Amino acid sequence: MSSAAASPATVLPAARPHSLFEDLAALVIGTLLVSFALALYKQTGLLTGSTAGLAFLIHYKTQLPFGATFFVINIPFYWLSLRRMGWAFTLKTMAAVGLISAFAELHSRYLTVAQLEPFYVAPLGGVLMGVGLLVLFRHKASLGGVSILSVYLQERYGFAAGKFQMIVDLCIMLAALFVVGTPALIASVIGVTALNLVVAMNHRPGRYVAG
Repeated sequence: MSSAAASPATVLPAARPHSLFEDLAALVIGTLLVSFALALYKQTGLLTGSTAGLAFLIHYKTQLPFGATFFVINIPFYWLSLRRMGWAFTLKTMAAVGLISAFAELHSRYLTVAQLEPFYVAPLGGVLMGVGLLVLFRHKASLGGVSILSVYLQERYGFAAGKFQMIVDLCIMLAALFVVGTPALIASVIGVTALNLVVAMNHRPGRYVAG
């Protein structure tokens, strides 16, 4: 090992902030990944956590459109986002929620799979959503609702976003006992666990420094 590599005085270059184009591309990519997973869950009768999980519960119980329900549920959380996280984070989050709402309905209209196995879709969808959330988090955005709280708590108090999300998601899974069947619930829990493991392992304080 060279002395330069081992020297504690070595200074790494400062991370460059994301450009506007990179932020816009991240919003589209992240929401496409998440909405695709949500569309698969919807076709399979599964659900996930956070505000998307609440939207699924309402959708399955009332048949209201998932996209519109998800959009409306997130509206009250924008006040907390604006007050605690600032205009930039709030506007990006509003855009992400709007894109998720639109993409989820588009996927459902134009994407139909003849056969989906819940216990295959659940972990696959969880990983896709986790990766999509990471993309959004790293560009200072979220999917609203509990995601706003989780990012705020991590940045303010150092409480891991994935751990907080998992606690809330478990509560939603308990509520799902009265809405979906046991096999769908078990598969949904697997999906939520996969999602939160992806976030917990890859989104920690100080691990990512770009703005």
